[in-house]
Amino acid sequence: MRSFVSIDLPDDLAGAVADAQERFAGAGGLRFVDPDDAHLTLFFLGDVDSGRRDDIEAALERAVADAGVEPFELRVGGFGVFPSLDYVSVVWAGVREGGGVAETARLAGATERELDALGVAGDDHPFTPHVTLARMDDARGKELVRRVVRETDPDLGAFRVEEIRLKQSTLTGDGPEYETLRTVAL
Repeated sequence: MRSFVSIDLPDDLAGAVADAQERFAGAGGLRFVDPDDAHLTLFFLGDVDSGRRDDIEAALERAVADAGVEPFELRVGGFGVFPSLDYVSVVWAGVREGGGVAETARLAGATERELDALGVAGDDHPFTPHVTLARMDDARGKELVRRVVRETDPDLGAFRVEEIRLKQSTLTGDGPEYETLRTVAL
């Protein structure tokens, strides 16, 4: 079971995500994510045995309790890339300072600690709260991506975060399909 833990953007921000992606429309080599599936990944589990699902769900319950985060407003805005403007593999919209950065970091940290205790290893890079807009398959559009990231600072909007979700991702020829396996309220 390929899975991850997320904060999903509400349906009413899909248009703002699509508008943000439009700024990169002329960049060859980009593969855009479906705006209706926009989310902020707190922890990517990768492929885990479906028999561990109960343990993972219990770990998420503990993580939310340990993080001590009440429902909060998350503001999405600004552009960035991973790993760098010299080598772009992912184009993203960030979380504005004061707009949920501290809360998402606490949730991500608590989730990582609980899942690590189960032996589920996370990424080896620091957590950066972001919403993936596109993946760059080749560098044809790199210069346009660099210019847009440097010269624009969009505000995609804000929403109230009241839960995190354990999601399953099934890769298909038309892109990933997501299914929510468990919702944990804050």
